[in-house]
Amino acid sequence: MVKQLIVGDTTQELASTRRMLERLPDEHMTWRPHEKSMTLGGLATHLINLLNWRMAILQYLDFDLSAVPLRREALEKRADILDEFDTNVRKVEMMLIGCDEKTLGEEWTLRHGDHIIRQEPRAIAFRTFGLSHMVHHRAQLGVYLRLLDIPVPGIYGPSADEEA
Repeated sequence: MVKQLIVGDTTQELASTRRMLERLPDEHMTWRPHEKSMTLGGLATHLINLLNWRMAILQYLDFDLSAVPLRREALEKRADILDEFDTNVRKVEMMLIGCDEKTLGEEWTLRHGDHIIRQEPRAIAFRTFGLSHMVHHRAQLGVYLRLLDIPVPGIYGPSADEEA
């Protein structure tokens, strides 16, 4: 039952995120709404990285943030973002297919060196650290699109840019 919920949520949220990424304008990838904000391309690249984190949750019992770079160079082309997103979505989907309830119940640890940030069953980490985290940043991307006057796709129903 847990796996069924995770697969359903994942399928829906990844499709919604892709619809948002399809709207990215190449000419505004370096734009940011505030000096403390990520660029549009940086935010989209972060959404791709969150797929890597989901793969790590399913692949490893322990993930050490001190062993990976915190930021990567932002992608600058919508086509590149969609290509990498699609590739990573297929990998996550295949990993979920091969995953069972026992694996999802195993304790997963996020750490930074010796400092433990969180420990929880993989299913919870996948849902909060993976899916909810993606939804948060996808919402930010919606605000970026709105500020750039780019029609925002509906996620859980029609948006103000779509007919009801």
